[in-house]
Amino acid sequence: MVGAMSYELPGAGAPEAATCRYGLSKLRFRGPVRELNAPYVACIGSTETFGRFVPDPYPALLEQRLGEACVNLGSINSGLDAILLDPELARLAQAAEFCVLQVPGAQNLSNRLYRVHPRRNDRFLEASPMLAALYDEVDFTEFHFNKHLLGRLYEISAERFTVVRAELQQAWQARMRSAVDVLGSRVVLLWLRYRHQRPDDPAEALGPEPLMVTPKMVAGLASRVRATVEVPVQMAGQSDELGDMIFGMLQEPAAEHSIGPVMHQVIADRLYRALQDIDT
Repeated sequence: MVGAMSYELPGAGAPEAATCRYGLSKLRFRGPVRELNAPYVACIGSTETFGRFVPDPYPALLEQRLGEACVNLGSINSGLDAILLDPELARLAQAAEFCVLQVPGAQNLSNRLYRVHPRRNDRFLEASPMLAALYDEVDFTEFHFNKHLLGRLYEISAERFTVVRAELQQAWQARMRSAVDVLGSRVVLLWLRYRHQRPDDPAEALGPEPLMVTPKMVAGLASRVRATVEVPVQMAGQSDELGDMIFGMLQEPAAEHSIGPVMHQVIADRLYRALQDIDT
């Protein structure tokens, strides 16, 4: 059932949290490894669920409130493709009492315009002939990350970008319906809504995270899930939480754009109330 533990060391200073694998999954989740014999809540998501740079991410805090195991199945930079391509993740979710699913952005999934890495879904791999024809002046070999690519495409032509946005939103809606169906009948959506933060960054013109996900898109999933928990969040660089986070000196810019311990506590509190309401 359980794979090996490891540590990731992407920068100088303190190591990242221990990571682990479950069963045949190729994704690395937040450790430590948990026993899954007793009832548990599965928390599936990306970097925020993993809890990068914080000692106690929201799944651990939620566990303290519930008195029931909350298994952190957050994987850094994963998205819908990672979820749908991992049968083990679906099995873990279906066996859980509840499955908390962090709402992902629309940029980190393969679609008719470009292909992303199957596990690190924020990585851009290649453009399709359709996108190359739409933006024939662009050298796509210059891009390694989806958000950088999309920010540049929007900067070149906001008019042509409407085609890109429509494709990503359509793909997101179809893929999210599939993900919710695969993960079982007790899914609770966790919608972390960031504020607009960096007007100097071209990608910020695309909107706040989760990128290009609208209230209407999330509402379209309501009939498929048990509840939707919406939480406004701020990055640690703006909430003055950096002093309570763990990172190496080369990781400070990334830590500034992550959520800090206070935000994780708020998320855990909101989820606890939502799960209690479902039980009653």
